[in-house]
Amino acid sequence: MLEGNAERSVEATLGHLRTMDGPVPAQPPAAPLNLEDLYRQHRMRLVRLAILLVDEPATAEDVVQEAFTGLHRNWGRLRDAAAAVGYLRTAVVNGSRSVLRRRKTAREYVPPHAVNARSAESLAMLSSEHQAVVNALSKLPPRQREVLVLRYYGGLSEAEISEAAGISKGTVKSTASRALEALQKAMQPPQ
Repeated sequence: MLEGNAERSVEATLGHLRTMDGPVPAQPPAAPLNLEDLYRQHRMRLVRLAILLVDEPATAEDVVQEAFTGLHRNWGRLRDAAAAVGYLRTAVVNGSRSVLRRRKTAREYVPPHAVNARSAESLAMLSSEHQAVVNALSKLPPRQREVLVLRYYGGLSEAEISEAAGISKGTVKSTASRALEALQKAMQPPQ
């Protein structure tokens, strides 16, 4: 029962953010897909995905820029143009993981710094319930956060999450379940 409440809250919050982004633009079938079109159509959605994973807008933009740079370097090796969005999404998830690993390593050598606050604009657009979900989400372990963000913000299936995150479908299911349970506990008012 508790898990269902957390899932509804996460789905409502991340679904709300996805709605604010607008629909994913459809590529006309006759037009050839190029890097400029991909950048124009998907950059902001990928930046918001990265922000949800790394909690820092400037770093998120760097992660996305690196993903597009990598795509440019490997454009000739792409099996088909439709695979480019999947490549970018996977590159953003992997880049976010690298950022989080570097942060963890830095914290081991340097005293932890204060957590960066979210921008006033992003908080103003969310209700207090949505703010609570986003705050609780930021306290989850990275893999749990990735799975929930890819599921409820990215709108990906378990198979797509498995591919993007490089984990098995079973791990996606169990991680999502544990994440929702942890989120529910984090959002309960203190007694």
